[in-house]
Amino acid sequence: MKRLTNDRRLSPAPSELLVHDSLTTCPYLPGQVARLPMRLPVRGLRPAEFSERLAGGDRRQGLLLYRPACPMCRACIAVRLDVEEFVPNRTQRRILKRDQAVIDTRIGPPRLSRDRVELYNRHKIERGLLTNDGLIRAEDYEEFLIDSCAETFELAYYVDNRLIGVAIVDRAADALSAVYCYFDPAQAKLSPGTYSILRQVELCRRWGLRYLYLGLYVAGCDALAYKINFHPHERLIDGRWCKFD
Repeated sequence: MKRLTNDRRLSPAPSELLVHDSLTTCPYLPGQVARLPMRLPVRGLRPAEFSERLAGGDRRQGLLLYRPACPMCRACIAVRLDVEEFVPNRTQRRILKRDQAVIDTRIGPPRLSRDRVELYNRHKIERGLLTNDGLIRAEDYEEFLIDSCAETFELAYYVDNRLIGVAIVDRAADALSAVYCYFDPAQAKLSPGTYSILRQVELCRRWGLRYLYLGLYVAGCDALAYKINFHPHERLIDGRWCKFD
C-alpha cells in the first residue's frame, strides 16, 4: 500500500444547507447504525468545486451531497481509479472487446422514461437489492438520478435496439464519478457493470480527465465488492488517497 499526498481542501463556496442529519439503519451492513448528513449546495457546483468535493470523499444523490459520518463504524471507504495508471486485467479486456461488439452505447442527458423506471426496478428485485423503500416511482427516479447539483449525463446501453442498462455519471474538472448503474439481470452474462466502468475509463482518457470515482467500498457488503477488482485503485483512508496494487 502506497500513501499518496492530497493537499487540496474543500472550498467554502458555495454555501451548503444541512437538510438531514440523523441516525438511520445502515444500507450496507446488517445490524449497523448509519449517519449520512445530507447537504444541499445553494447553487450548482462548478466543475472545479465538484472535483474538490469528490477528492474529499463526497458522493452525490440527486441535488444533495453526503459523506458517511457513522458514530461507531468507519467501513465506508471512497474508491477511485487513476486512469493514467489503471490497467485492465485479461478478463476485463475480454469483457470490453466482447461487449463493444454487441452493445450500442449512447451518451446523452439523463432521461426519465417508463422503460428506464421498469428496468431499474427489475434490477433491484432480481438482484436482491430491494430495500424497505420498495419499488421506485417515476418522481423518485427523477429526484434520485436526474436532478443534480453537478454536470450529469447518462450512458444508455442497447442490444438489438432494446435498452438493457443505464449508467448515471457526473463530470468534474478532472474526473468522472460513477453515480449509479442498473441493467437487465437477464443480460448479466455480458457483465454490464464491469463494461460500464471500462467505458467510463475510456471517456476519462478521451476527455483528458485523471480520475474515475467509483463510490463507496464496504468490506462485508457483497454488492460493493466489485469496486476493488480494478487495479491499481486508490482508497481514501484517514483523509489521504492510498494506492492498492
